[in-house]
Amino acid sequence: MNWEIVIGLEIHAQLSTKSKLFSGAAVGFGAEPNTQTALVDLGMPGSLPVLNKEALRMAVMFGLAVNADIGMKSVFARKNYFYPDLPKGYQTSQMDDPIVGVGHLDITLEDGSTKRVGITRAHLEEDAGKSLHEDFHGMTGIDLNRSSTPLLEIVSEPDIRSAKEAVAYVKTIHSIVTYLGICDGNMAEGSMRCDVNISLRPKGQQEYGTRTEIKNVNSFRFIEKAIHTEVERQADILEDGGKITQETRLYDPEKNETRSMRSKEDANDYRYFPCPDLLPVELTQGYVDSIKATLPELPAQKTQRFMNDYQLSEYDASVLSSSREMANYFETVTAEAKNAKLSANWVMGELSKFLNQNQMDVSQSPVSAENLGLLLLRIEDNTINGKTAKDVFQSMWNEEGTADEIIENKGLKQVTDTKAIEEMIQSVLDANPSQVEQYRVSEPDKQKKMNGFFIGQIMKASQGKANPSLVNPILAKLLKD
Repeated sequence: MNWEIVIGLEIHAQLSTKSKLFSGAAVGFGAEPNTQTALVDLGMPGSLPVLNKEALRMAVMFGLAVNADIGMKSVFARKNYFYPDLPKGYQTSQMDDPIVGVGHLDITLEDGSTKRVGITRAHLEEDAGKSLHEDFHGMTGIDLNRSSTPLLEIVSEPDIRSAKEAVAYVKTIHSIVTYLGICDGNMAEGSMRCDVNISLRPKGQQEYGTRTEIKNVNSFRFIEKAIHTEVERQADILEDGGKITQETRLYDPEKNETRSMRSKEDANDYRYFPCPDLLPVELTQGYVDSIKATLPELPAQKTQRFMNDYQLSEYDASVLSSSREMANYFETVTAEAKNAKLSANWVMGELSKFLNQNQMDVSQSPVSAENLGLLLLRIEDNTINGKTAKDVFQSMWNEEGTADEIIENKGLKQVTDTKAIEEMIQSVLDANPSQVEQYRVSEPDKQKKMNGFFIGQIMKASQGKANPSLVNPILAKLLKD
């Protein structure tokens, strides 16, 4: 393709406060419509907003985590537009003086390389309500529960050049806000949404093309698909000699297409002006420093520590530190099993496979980290082998007991008695005299292949319980004899 893709992202992260940005009304998902509102959320005359101090603290935490300038003086503004779910006729946001200024984020791509993406700003704003179209027989219902819910809008520079980079960036932001505990990151419930700005320009051209904005994309997969779809649409128009219209579009995952919503407004169209009901917010350096001192270990720092302390590869360390829950799970398993590499393999392998198959998060795993660690100890002390351990894990997943209980109840302990193993091997050789004779007259390469046959027969005879580390030398000795 002769086009270069230019992407900028606006991520709306719902802050995990107990109350709203400008009122004491509760914040929660799934409540009955219009049951979590206060007078100021409804735009009632005479009601005045009061800033949620916890939302401010969370915004500063994010700014520090992405190496951004902190707005020591920030100002709230009114963003004016008319829509049924915006009863005040304006949205309280920030324009000229946001709480978080210029910063950057380093993302890791699939090939292991890293890329720095600039962050333009992050500002606090209140959410609007929600229009409901189902079950109203041609009418629209308005639910204002979300009205004044605190959002942190994180705006990137147009530094992203592919759908894969965009997803990596969003996943990194998701990881940071969940590590900080300032957002639960639940995209299905709207706790994190993404507006994707896309334009194309001929390769080598410095000037940006006309962009479109895809609103409210709420999953990593849909972000990637929406970008591919919109890039293809824009390329077709440009290659046919047409021009791109600057507009807001919607991605339809069922039809895998983007559709026009409205022509794109500029900032001037919103008639921003400072909110007369809210004073400027002025921070002290002591306040910022106190927040900095409470920051947890962030994903990039944890990745480096996993590489240093556990001797893991960068890939393994980054996967295991991608979420706070996964990192904690891995460290607990390792503390029990005393083998970091084996723990990493099982957490990223068997555990992740079961979680994905059941569409579960690691926090929902029926196998606790402590119990998985104890299972791995039984591999380490040769009580069971790796293949049997997978069967035990399946039983643990089905909540049939601990590893030791399952091993005992099902008689799965490895046979480690060398005399018993020797007798077992001899019986297999006695049952296959022609193969034994063929083995003894064959070249070494042929013998290696035939060795697999004997091992298979021995493991079958032992029901997988024979210790492979003992089987191999005894088999070699008996075949030689």
